[in-house]
Amino acid sequence: MPGPVLVPILGDQLSRQIASIRGCAKDDTIILMMEVWDEATYVKHHKQKIALIFSAMRHFADELREAGWTVDYVKLDDKDNAGSFTGELARAVEDHAPRLIRVVEAGEWRVRQDMEQWPDKFPCDVQILRDDRFICPQPEFDEWAEGRTELRMEFFYREMRRKTGLLMDGNRHEGGEWNYDSENRQPPKEGLAAPERPKFEPDQITQQVIELVEDRFRDHFGSLEKFEWPVTREEAEDAADAFFAERIECFGPYQDAMVAGEDDLFHSMLSTSLNLGLLDPLDLCHRAEQAYRDGKAPLNSVEGFIRQIIGWREYVRGFYWNQMPHLQTANELNAQRGLPEFYWTGETDMACLADCIRSTRDNAHAHHIQRLMVLGNFALLAGIIPRDVQDWFLVVYADAYEWVELPNVSAMILYADGGKLASKPYAASGNYINKMSNYCAGCAYSPTKKTGDGACPFNPLYWHFMHRHRDRLEKNRRIGRIYANWDRMGSEKQRDYLRSADRFLDTLTQARSGWARRKDG
Repeated sequence: MPGPVLVPILGDQLSRQIASIRGCAKDDTIILMMEVWDEATYVKHHKQKIALIFSAMRHFADELREAGWTVDYVKLDDKDNAGSFTGELARAVEDHAPRLIRVVEAGEWRVRQDMEQWPDKFPCDVQILRDDRFICPQPEFDEWAEGRTELRMEFFYREMRRKTGLLMDGNRHEGGEWNYDSENRQPPKEGLAAPERPKFEPDQITQQVIELVEDRFRDHFGSLEKFEWPVTREEAEDAADAFFAERIECFGPYQDAMVAGEDDLFHSMLSTSLNLGLLDPLDLCHRAEQAYRDGKAPLNSVEGFIRQIIGWREYVRGFYWNQMPHLQTANELNAQRGLPEFYWTGETDMACLADCIRSTRDNAHAHHIQRLMVLGNFALLAGIIPRDVQDWFLVVYADAYEWVELPNVSAMILYADGGKLASKPYAASGNYINKMSNYCAGCAYSPTKKTGDGACPFNPLYWHFMHRHRDRLEKNRRIGRIYANWDRMGSEKQRDYLRSADRFLDTLTQARSGWARRKDG
């Protein structure tokens, strides 16, 4: 009698609609789920990130069992745990003698490279299926990208709007504009605060996982004291309900605002659930559109939310696979400085960085402008080695998987791909942070002071960056005019900026070796 179908489900594939399950018979299928050491430690992931994934996996396994599926679940602390996907699959093949392994393609390059060796390793058929939870299949993205020297998200996003029909009336785009980003840049007004997002008390399963993580990963970054993430589909739906009912109205205008101590503001906080598979991206977009149609949310908020999902999320995933593997090592600006120690400790007098790192440590989260224009902007200006910055972002955020993290960090934040993704480096002085946050009011440095003692370090670092990359950036149509301002300053003022930047850079202490270094070096 032939063996069953063996269906491995990875930790970011927690959907009952995943392609590997569809079409399978419950009485002829064994679902394999694996907590493996290699995945938890190839970088030393934030404790909350490990706890979130393992807890969500254990809850999903119970959901599948309750629905009548047979689940072979391997816990990290099982004595026979092989420590890798391939090792665990080999054990399961030996135990169950399947006639077919049926799996959805992995989302990360290194895992997919291993997966593609499975047909040669195992004595049964192996079927690797496309991950159709994404709207844009990779061949479709590659066809769109072919022949383009610059891959701009805005044009890709318009294609996704046409494909999905979201905020469209036939061929007409809602409101007459494709993009309402210009209406979504309001600085925080005094006293700005948002309704508190749902916080989910750890149940027995999650508490067991937290104890496991505290025991086995005690030297990893981050705190588990405030673990409040949704770990089931029901909790994720509750979080989505709260966003659409209470925060989407102000999400658009204040999505770029930063307020000390207000870690969530009006952001949806749904990216962890999306990236795990607990929520369907297209369903969220339809819900946002319906909120607009029902008069419960303004167009700029809804369009901005939809753009983040069918625009940016789909785009970075396509860009990742289109540009791999060389995107991992891209360093077009030849950045050579090691990651500063304060990225781990938060011990810096720069109030903006200190608050963003505190939120990152405590919550495994910071919103996109904190990541781009504070943490990322500093790394860009200071010339931090891209691999160091990539590994840090991959470690510290609960929603970080390499397919989404690497394009955002390497290409968007650090301009390490030389402009394939972004039309310009997202470099900014202290003035931007002062405008879009209240950080500067409580900072030891002054955003209005340009050089010397007490000057905001972002000010001299900005001009130091522009000066050392002039040959590359002066011809960029979006920022080239900046050099006219630099030239008008005169040599003495220019020297003040450069000396101030050099003095500050000399004070940076490089992070200890091994904090986040990948096992592959």
